[in-house]
Amino acid sequence: MAQQNQQSVKFDDTSVEKQIITEDHLKTYKADKEFNYTEAVAEENFIDKAYRWFQNILRKFWEAIFGVGTATGFLYFVFRILPYLLLAFLIFLLVRFFLKVNSNNLTAKARKQGSILFTEEEQIIKNEDIPSLIQEAVNQNNYRLAIRYYYLLSLKHLTESDCILWKPQKTNEDYINEISIDHLKTEFKNITRIYDYVWYGEFNIDAIKFETLRLPFEHLNNTITKR
Repeated sequence: MAQQNQQSVKFDDTSVEKQIITEDHLKTYKADKEFNYTEAVAEENFIDKAYRWFQNILRKFWEAIFGVGTATGFLYFVFRILPYLLLAFLIFLLVRFFLKVNSNNLTAKARKQGSILFTEEEQIIKNEDIPSLIQEAVNQNNYRLAIRYYYLLSLKHLTESDCILWKPQKTNEDYINEISIDHLKTEFKNITRIYDYVWYGEFNIDAIKFETLRLPFEHLNNTITKR
């Protein structure tokens, strides 16, 4: 049985033909696009480079805190979205800053373009015949100025009725907070909104619009004088 299980060894004496590869053979394969395994690397623009730099800084920061390794679970989710949240917050701060600067510039411009200086308010409220000024402005078709005078007349009536204490350095919001009577406060808020839009917003109004806008001022003034 042992002799039967032994396998005999066979020798292969077939002649082997030697293959020679020359440069001409390689040129054929190099010219074939199917054998081109070079990966094209896209050029990075400034935004891509800045983003990659930011990612590297952030990665080093997290590694310094949590050690070297790959975060998983909730930390992985936080690390993935945190750069975008920080970027969005930065954009929000920039937009808010520029809007605030622009708003301040518009307000300053509106004040400079007005025909009445802020320091003249006390003179008008205490010494001028404001109804006559309103009529004069209307006769000149200067309806923005007429709305201005209407608002100063309301401040004068509120001061004389002890609803507010008028001072040059106070804001319209200060006067609103001083009024303790609810319906007067509501009406004064309404005319303040109209006044801000017309005067500081520089909205042009014609005679028809003016007739509509003057009604809340006259209603408030009549209500105050009848108290």
